[in-house]
Amino acid sequence: MNSTIMKILKETGALLEGHFLLSSGKHSNRYIQCAKALRFPPCAKKIMKIVCDKVRHLKIDLIVGPAMGGIITSYEMGRQLNLESIFTERIDGQITLRRGFTVSKSTNILISEDVITSGKSTLEVKNLMEKMGANVLGVSCIVDRKPKNTDLGLPVYSGVQLDIEIYDEKDCPLCHQGIKLVKPGSRIFENGHFSTD
Repeated sequence: MNSTIMKILKETGALLEGHFLLSSGKHSNRYIQCAKALRFPPCAKKIMKIVCDKVRHLKIDLIVGPAMGGIITSYEMGRQLNLESIFTERIDGQITLRRGFTVSKSTNILISEDVITSGKSTLEVKNLMEKMGANVLGVSCIVDRKPKNTDLGLPVYSGVQLDIEIYDEKDCPLCHQGIKLVKPGSRIFENGHFSTD
């Protein structure tokens, strides 16, 4: 575990504890809100240098970050690696490229996330890039908190891995204790809940 990243996450209030609703519908006792750390450019630089060092050996042409969480991470990686960086957006529930962004065939892509929880956003971006004929080399992230049995079919280059407790709603001890459920994150999905990916 990278102590520098953990220290920054704690000091900036990016590591939250409580009772959180995830995009999968499951509940969790901790939540990582990387935006609270990335709002400080020196912290973003320090965190993303650790992640960049893990992917420097790859022959990357383009870094793609899913909005919202991947916008800052992909930009800062692009800045440090001297590579082009773009981001995807969700329109009517679908991941897409806008703002004149394009991807050429055979482009070597690295997906850049802040946190990987379920891997849903990563897989949606991967599918979009592959439909455009690009090669997806892997995904980088500040925090990998996905369950151990989750296989994205891609190499994952993470700054830190965290094993955070995840519960089904019916078995959630936090619900049974009456702890208020919070819906952090930025993406609204079909049932009106907010997504954490």
